[in-house]
Amino acid sequence: MEIIEWLQFLIGAILLLLGLGIFTVEMIGVYRFHYVLNRMHAAAMGDTLGIGFCLVGLIVMNGLNLTSLKLFLVVAFLWFSSPTSSHLIARLEVTTDTEKEKHYREVPLAELEKEMEERKANSSVETKEFLTQKGSAGKEPRENLGQEA
Repeated sequence: MEIIEWLQFLIGAILLLLGLGIFTVEMIGVYRFHYVLNRMHAAAMGDTLGIGFCLVGLIVMNGLNLTSLKLFLVVAFLWFSSPTSSHLIARLEVTTDTEKEKHYREVPLAELEKEMEERKANSSVETKEFLTQKGSAGKEPRENLGQEA
């Protein structure tokens, strides 16, 4: 029975440390990024993963009881609410941004489809050229394959 308690403690501690590491990376990302949407993405992903790992670590340490169920409900609530609130804040930033050209460019759908078709056509031409070059350069006739000199 003592081994199970030690395993619970070790797995819970590893999950807690992993969550704290994710929080550290989140703080560095929030500090280093300059644009608000990049900062918010780092914060939202860090919160979701970091809190999730920390609370799952506490659930493992606590064992199966009513407190673990409550912690699991907190994890479920945070996994639904954090991305939703981050998305709404991001939409607010995009609609109220006065310097849109500085941060990103808007591309109409027709222009994007045209660009993708051009890329597909260019990549298929390049692939055909590559295959024809590969086929003519350095390829031995089939009857000479596998024979020793």
